[in-house]
Amino acid sequence: MMEDILHTPATSPERIFALRESAFACDLFITAVSYFDFFNRLDKSPSDIDTICKTLGIKPRPADVMLTLFKAYGFIKEKNTQYYILETSRDYLIKSSNFDLSPYVNSLKNRPICGQMKKALQTGKPANWAADKKGKDWATSMEDDSFAESFSAGMNSRGAYLANGMLKAIDLTGHQKLLDIGGASGIYSIILSSNFPNLSATVFEKPPVDKVAIYSINKFGLNKRISVAAGDMFRDSLPKGHDVHLISHVLHDWDIKEVKSVLKNSFENLNPGGTIIIHDAHINKAKSGPLSVAEYSVLLMFLSEGKCYSVLEMKNLLEETGFKNIEFKPTVLNRSIITATK
Repeated sequence: MMEDILHTPATSPERIFALRESAFACDLFITAVSYFDFFNRLDKSPSDIDTICKTLGIKPRPADVMLTLFKAYGFIKEKNTQYYILETSRDYLIKSSNFDLSPYVNSLKNRPICGQMKKALQTGKPANWAADKKGKDWATSMEDDSFAESFSAGMNSRGAYLANGMLKAIDLTGHQKLLDIGGASGIYSIILSSNFPNLSATVFEKPPVDKVAIYSINKFGLNKRISVAAGDMFRDSLPKGHDVHLISHVLHDWDIKEVKSVLKNSFENLNPGGTIIIHDAHINKAKSGPLSVAEYSVLLMFLSEGKCYSVLEMKNLLEETGFKNIEFKPTVLNRSIITATK
């Protein structure tokens, strides 16, 4: 079983990732056209994000995700913090055009998911997990043991592929102890420790997910090299004594305030001279793509309290926290690592 996850298939799961991670992008577009008349309003009055939020009555986090998506689609451009529509939008999304497709788009606005997207834009709060009508969001759902195990299994299968992709961009030969912050099933620690025999790891995870990590680590026979520490990364000090902190696909679930809290916790408890590795899907510096990441950011905005952060946003947050020597390296499937040192 260990050998199976250390050797990824020759085929690529890119299309499957894209289908899952772009699931809500079209709904955001339909909602913006149908409920907010976004393109007509922007055509009449090019604006910055603050003005757009005020005019449309939406919140900054979802507005940022929406604007990034539309830049990635080639519908709008940004110049000196002002947003303008581009020719495609002027030809096909403006009422004065003979080829206006807005009514065609509007015909889908009564889909229930568009109503939920409208609410997410207006409130800035995530919708129910995967549009579940039971009323539980992601964070609340994770408190249920069966949901946590099911969710972590999904992340485990994803993580096995992405963790192997990390190996192309990072060398941990000179490091001894890795702390996997919010490590879920521990799959990243499992892959990394299996490839770097000198490396031991601790998965730091909130109950009940810590139990899932213990189960997974035992299943792969690595309980002597990988331990699990239960705790809340927002409330508890991270375990000390580690020269690497890994934060993989965690920060994108949270808003700026929470991201700053986690980075501060890492900086305060990482060994002097240690390395932090942020592994995620990152938006480019211009916040205009990649398209697949911009679409994934919509899913995160809709279902969690976060979004995909840009390379520049993460660089600024790391520097503000005190980290230095910040570097960016791509891995696989438009994922990347951002590393920095204490």
